[in-house]
Order: sequence, then structure tokens, then C-alpha cells
Amino acid sequence: MDDSLPSATRTVLIHPLLRLAILLVVASAVLLPLLAALLGGFKTLGELRVNPFGLPTEWQWQNYWGLLSGRRYWQLMGNSLLISLLTVALTLIVSAMAAFVFAHVRFFGRDFLFNYLLLGLMFPAATAILPLFIKIRDLGLLDSHWGVVLPQVAFGLAAAIVLIRNYFMGLPVDLFEAALVDGCGYFRFFGLIVLPLSRPILATVAVISFAHSWNAYLLPLVVLNRDAMYPWPLGIMAFQGEYSTDWHLVLAFITLTILPMVLMFLAAQRHIVAGLTAGAVKG
Repeated sequence: MDDSLPSATRTVLIHPLLRLAILLVVASAVLLPLLAALLGGFKTLGELRVNPFGLPTEWQWQNYWGLLSGRRYWQLMGNSLLISLLTVALTLIVSAMAAFVFAHVRFFGRDFLFNYLLLGLMFPAATAILPLFIKIRDLGLLDSHWGVVLPQVAFGLAAAIVLIRNYFMGLPVDLFEAALVDGCGYFRFFGLIVLPLSRPILATVAVISFAHSWNAYLLPLVVLNRDAMYPWPLGIMAFQGEYSTDWHLVLAFITLTILPMVLMFLAAQRHIVAGLTAGAVKG
């Protein structure tokens, strides 16, 4: 680089290259394992052991076709999709209403209740798996999808409420004042004004909640007993034998189960933007 250039100009030239290098490193760390899993699904078990990262010498399309043409794969996908969609729907409904109350409704003990709610961020579901199992058993929800959905919603509410509340508090105050002047109550303001302007944060919470539920393993393992109720993380056990594991089928199965998460992100990414409230109130 030319030393005669001013330091500010050199900084401007260096920063884009540094950002590009960092992005390439991060992208490689994310994409290379996915690519290895995709290619590993096209190999035989013997080739996967001697050539885990290279291209297959002979593409084994039957590995993927065997999964897609089987009833078991679609049953696992259906169970996972049902559990995840119910978790997302209940999380968004409850957290959005609670966040609106904490953000715009003044009542005695509001700050205390919100701070008490924040304690939920300190305790993941794994720390309370034994009392959680006992409570689910007492409620008669063992071996049912609701026994997985309700605890996931309960343990995901704290983070969802915090995110949505912060977004609600960032909305222009003039919106609320103008709505009150026009005779708009809390319910109409929440449903007609706040929710349409909150699609970015709602989409973000939905993607996070869907990802956590889609990849959950411990809670379904404890709650569900029948194979017909299993989501996909438990379905991988079908490829594990007493003395060996069909890793090529495991990689093919994992590759196929990533697709719903990718589609979920692609469907929500256009909403995950900032500034939807810009210009909502003119000065």
C-alpha cells in the first residue's frame, strides 16, 4: 500500500478488506460442516471412514431417496413440525401480550414482576428436568406432544418477553398519544397498531423459538415413550446399532432435517429489518 496516502485513507481501504476476511472465516466455519454432511450422505460407510471430507467416488443417491421414500422420515418431520409450530404460536401470543403490558401499562409491582421474570433467563429446562418430569406426569401429559410444547413455551417466555418489550418501548410515544386522543383503547392499540409495526421482532422471536424447539433433545427424550411420537432428534437413534452406527445415513438424515430451518429463516428474513416505524409519525 502506498505510504504517501493519508492514514484516514489507508484505514478506509483496510476496513472493508478486514470485514470481508472476517465474514469469509465465519462463513467457512458454518458452511464447511454443512457441506461435509451433505457430501457424506452420498457416500458408503466404508468410503466415509477413509474419505470424510472429499467428493464421493460414486454418488449413493439411494441414501437420500431411501429416507425420503420411507414413512418413518415423514412421521418424524410431522411430529417435529407440530411441536415447533405450537411452541412458536403460544410463545408469540403470550409473550407479545405480556410484553405490551410491561411496556405500556402502569400498575403496582410492574418492575418487581418484570425483574422476577428475568430470573427465568438463569435456569434452562435441563436444570429442572426432574421436577419438570414429575409435574408433567401429575398433569397427565406424559407421552404427548403437549408435554413437550408447554415446558418449552414456559422456559422460552422470559427471553421472548424481554426482546419484545424492548422493541415495544422503542416505538414512538406519539403513536400511543394519538391513539388515545382518537379514542383507541389498549386492546385496539395493541392489535391494530403495535402488532403490525412489530413484525421484525415477532419474526426474530419466532425463528429463535422454532430453532430451539426443532433441535430439542432432552425434554422429548424424557417425556415421550412411543416411537410414533418422536421428533427428529430422537429419530436418529434408529441408525445407531449396538456395535456400529450408519454414519452415512445419519449425515443424510441431518442434511434433510436442516431444510425446514432454512425455509423458516428465508420466509422470515424480509421481516427482520429495522426501521419499520420510521415515518409512522410525521413531525
